[in-house]
Amino acid sequence: MNLLDKYIKQIEKEVKVEKNRIESKETGTLLELKDGIAIVEGLNNAFYGEIVEFENGVEGFIIDLSEDTVGIVVFGNYLSLKAGTQVKGTGKILAIQVGSDLIGKVVNPLSKSLDSKQNIKYDKLYPIEKIAHGVVKRQPVNTPVQTGIKAIDALIPIGRGQRELIIGDKSTGKTTIAIDTIINQKGKDLICIYCGIGQKNSKIASIIETLKLNGAMEHTIVVSASASDPVSLQYIAPYSATAIGEYFMDKGKDVLIVYDDLTKHAWAYRQLSLILRRPAGREAYPGDVFYLHSRLLERACRLNKSNGGGSITALPIVETLEGDISGYIPTNVISITDGQIFLETDLFNSGIRPAISVGLSVSRVGGSAQTKAIKQVSGRLKLDLAQYRELAAFSQFESELEEETKKQLNRGSKITQILVQKKNHTYSLAEEVCVLWTATQGYLDDIPTDKVLEFEQKLLDELTTTKGKEIVKKINTTKELQTDVESNLKKLVINLVKS
Repeated sequence: MNLLDKYIKQIEKEVKVEKNRIESKETGTLLELKDGIAIVEGLNNAFYGEIVEFENGVEGFIIDLSEDTVGIVVFGNYLSLKAGTQVKGTGKILAIQVGSDLIGKVVNPLSKSLDSKQNIKYDKLYPIEKIAHGVVKRQPVNTPVQTGIKAIDALIPIGRGQRELIIGDKSTGKTTIAIDTIINQKGKDLICIYCGIGQKNSKIASIIETLKLNGAMEHTIVVSASASDPVSLQYIAPYSATAIGEYFMDKGKDVLIVYDDLTKHAWAYRQLSLILRRPAGREAYPGDVFYLHSRLLERACRLNKSNGGGSITALPIVETLEGDISGYIPTNVISITDGQIFLETDLFNSGIRPAISVGLSVSRVGGSAQTKAIKQVSGRLKLDLAQYRELAAFSQFESELEEETKKQLNRGSKITQILVQKKNHTYSLAEEVCVLWTATQGYLDDIPTDKVLEFEQKLLDELTTTKGKEIVKKINTTKELQTDVESNLKKLVINLVKS
């Protein structure tokens, strides 16, 4: 071996030996701490959303960039920090661990299990903030999300990839509608995520119990940032829930996310902004409160086949005060979403539940998100209800009414009654079609209003008999009301009315 070969081998050896790597990280100093927000100087190359680490191991992320300082939202116990603490930038953006194993679990906004007995296996990291998919990657909303609630499926249909706002005063049944929709997805290949923001722990526990009792936890993930959690977790909760949803959507699956509620989310953001001394605008909210929710809800969409064909359907909940939908946050969210389900306190108190105001509720997707069977029976329904509400307002001032007006009022009162539904009691497609068909064809007109719900129960019982089962099977299979099925249903209803 000559001298040159020796030199070459020596160089190869030295290249293979792993040298000690020098890593450089930017370090800053904590100046002040105020209610979960840390003001730090010295992080000159920091960026928005970057994860930082305090010397005692506590983490936070950058939410505010000033000329000399940065505002950091602290995760965990901020009381363990003090002025002078060293802070280092990690160069990483805020992301959470996601995976299929999250289904059936209750987690916090950092996707860590809230049940110590649960061990979650994660697949990958997903950023909590992400730019929404562009129009080119999307396809029209044309597949229904069957809620199992007659009034919604018939009048205000929700499609996969839609954003439908549920709005109303405190205690009018907003969460109930969302939970019933989750319960109805059992066996329908739709993954549900319930995101609780600023709710009482007792309410979250009650919802989890309801989902378990109805067998819905098998397809549901609960993301909880309760009222007792730091405001930082309440702020990132809906973004985390959406990141989990996007993981499944990117795998070509359909996801339903309930944000309960965005009013409390706006409160959390207002609190953070005021601590950071940002200029306060209307109702003390910062100027970018619209962007807070628009960048969140825009991520709900239905992707086209070349991008996997998955979807995220968003059901944001907003609480109003004294039925005022012209408030700041309600109007913001109404303008972002594709329709709203408005719940009225007066209707709720008079026993009409779900207390949906047909006049103020709308779905901007409309009939394209309905099955053919529901379309066949609901077209007349909207007309009858609209006429009834109009006539009911004027009829109280009239002493004598025309026969035609009396008929319309009678029909409207029966339809209003038939749309009443018990809590956590959802209907299959066939059951909805049969009940609504009976109402719109006028078979309830001669039944006393107080007996309508009793008649409905008897009709549902009839659908479990041999003849009824055949009707139900055909409607659920074909998703339409065929002529032979309609004639069989007519015979069944006429016999029931006679009896």
